[in-house]
Amino acid sequence: MPEPKEFVLKKSEEIKGIKVEGPWLDDTQSLEEVVSFYTQIGFQATHLGKAIEIWRRIEEKREKGEEIRVFLGYTSNIISSGLREIIAWLVKHRKIDVIVTTAGGVEEDFIKALKPFILGDWIVNDAELREKGINRIGNIFVPNDRYIEFEKYMIPFFERVLELERERRKPLTASEFIYELGRYMDEKLGKEKEKSVIYWAYKNEIPIFCPAITDGSIGDMLYFFKEERGDKELVIDIANDIVKLNNLAVTAKETASIILGGSLPKHAIINANLFRGGTDYAIYITTAVPWDGSLSGAPPSEGVSWGKIRAKADYVEIWADATLVFPILVWMVMKR
Repeated sequence: MPEPKEFVLKKSEEIKGIKVEGPWLDDTQSLEEVVSFYTQIGFQATHLGKAIEIWRRIEEKREKGEEIRVFLGYTSNIISSGLREIIAWLVKHRKIDVIVTTAGGVEEDFIKALKPFILGDWIVNDAELREKGINRIGNIFVPNDRYIEFEKYMIPFFERVLELERERRKPLTASEFIYELGRYMDEKLGKEKEKSVIYWAYKNEIPIFCPAITDGSIGDMLYFFKEERGDKELVIDIANDIVKLNNLAVTAKETASIILGGSLPKHAIINANLFRGGTDYAIYITTAVPWDGSLSGAPPSEGVSWGKIRAKADYVEIWADATLVFPILVWMVMKR
């Protein structure tokens, strides 16, 4: 029988690879130098380091004139946070070609151009907040007067959409609805619009898709509008948008899918890529886990099994709060 020491100190095989090592702070002069070590630090830092490398490769190809269509997906909480301004910057500078989001990702962008959200706390008396007319998104507070102000703009906008639909004799798709909302912002709002995703998407003709456009305040306002007028004419078409979204994937030479969070935007993007044999590049940032079988937690490798991500795709998943890592990722790729 082997000696106890042989069980504890079992002889190991020689392996080669990247040395696990972090920055030596005496030798580093900037945060960029610290982040340059991420690929070697291990754990999720290594995943973030890999995401930086993947997105840099995408950008380098695009700068050389190679066609890579970049899809960005995010849930509404991303726009609730200060990531909204980073996404708006990406859209302004045409670093993104296609956006898919939820209803909150549209309406909260507009609302923030009217009045800001306020930083609150995680530990609060929510019943008290309700009495004060203050809504909470994590540690971000949104007083009801923001939605009241939003309604003042949306009711006239619905009148405009209704008139457009009568002229065209067909309903607007959700992406056309959002494009017209960007035009409306351009006409009605001041300098605050210049940090808006919708505004820059309109200016640069970058489509924003929202298959669940009525699942939020926009839906509430539509309900009020249609109920008060007994209106049956105003309709938003989502069927033709699926054709447009899928074809944006099908007609691309290569595609990249950058997805913050999960839910509908994640699936809409990777499912569109199914029709071309899968996306070529994928960067996921999520806090969802795969153990419950949800799409939100499904890793890129699971997408490979469906044909939504190519087997030879360059992909990585970062398990982290996007507010922590996305600013670093964008800075390291775009401002290097």
